[in-house]
Amino acid sequence: MAIRSLASRRTLTGLKETSSRLLGLRSIQTFTLPDLPYDYSALEPAISGEIMQIHHQKHHQAYVTNYNNALEQLDQAVSKGDASAVVKLQSAIKFNGGGCHVNHSIFWKNLAPVKEGGGEPPKGALGGAIDTHFGSLEGLVKKMSAEGAALQGSGWVWLGLDKELKKLVVDTTANQDPLVTKGGSLVPLVGIDVWEHAYYLQYKNVRPEYLKNVWKVINWKYASEVYEKECK
Repeated sequence: MAIRSLASRRTLTGLKETSSRLLGLRSIQTFTLPDLPYDYSALEPAISGEIMQIHHQKHHQAYVTNYNNALEQLDQAVSKGDASAVVKLQSAIKFNGGGCHVNHSIFWKNLAPVKEGGGEPPKGALGGAIDTHFGSLEGLVKKMSAEGAALQGSGWVWLGLDKELKKLVVDTTANQDPLVTKGGSLVPLVGIDVWEHAYYLQYKNVRPEYLKNVWKVINWKYASEVYEKECK
């Protein structure tokens, strides 16, 4: 019994040290809701100001709050050596932080008002890569819209860069899973939220109509900047 007890203490001590080292939780980093670089109504008529405000202030804010709470609870669990609690908290951290916060922070940057370049076709290296892999921008839009419309339940449709294969890919993720869950070499360039809260107040249950119009405010300049940076 004494040996088993000693082994248990060593295991918990190792858990504390390893978790702290990997997660940096001795000094907890908290996250805040990012400001939008445009007014809530700036994406109309493609996306209504009411949707943008609720999506940002209510949904994204809730994810950030829940993420911070989960990180605080994780820090406490690690301090106590509570391995069971550490494991249970992983799903909340993945959902609220790894998915919700990360995905939405990308999504806001993927959008831009028309008067600020939203919807303007990509140029340069990304424009050429899209033509190479999908035939044309229209071919890419058609593919992403179809896959986003066909996604069962809630999730995201992505244009990503596979850094290992050096090619563009279109993929979907369920719920709030980030693109990296489909492969560690995948970098998101454009992510479109197809959860109902992203469009229902305006488009009701007609997701394809939302996917048709959202391209009018896609920020290809931002996607191009990420692509060129990751291709260096």
